[in-house]
Amino acid sequence: MNCTEFLAKLTDYFDGQIDPELLAEVKEHLGACHHCEVIVSTTQQTISIYRKEEPYEFPEELADRLRAAVMKRCAECGPPVRKARRADPALPASPDVSR
Repeated sequence: MNCTEFLAKLTDYFDGQIDPELLAEVKEHLGACHHCEVIVSTTQQTISIYRKEEPYEFPEELADRLRAAVMKRCAECGPPVRKARRADPALPASPDVSR
């Protein structure tokens, strides 16, 4: 799974609407990709902060622009970042996500 595929499943991940096999792939990606890990952490914090607030519907144009900006940023972080992180012996090993 790459960042683009991960982001496409992000809503399902947060809604708990994701099949177990795909969930395992998502967790594996999160264990290897710092950028997506930050996105999940930030999104979880945002959900927590605004959980009691009234929902706000983004205008479709704004939602499209935001989605495009995130996807562009993720395209810039591609696989070389993940490979370099795993190859660096000074960094801790990725957590076991098979549970």
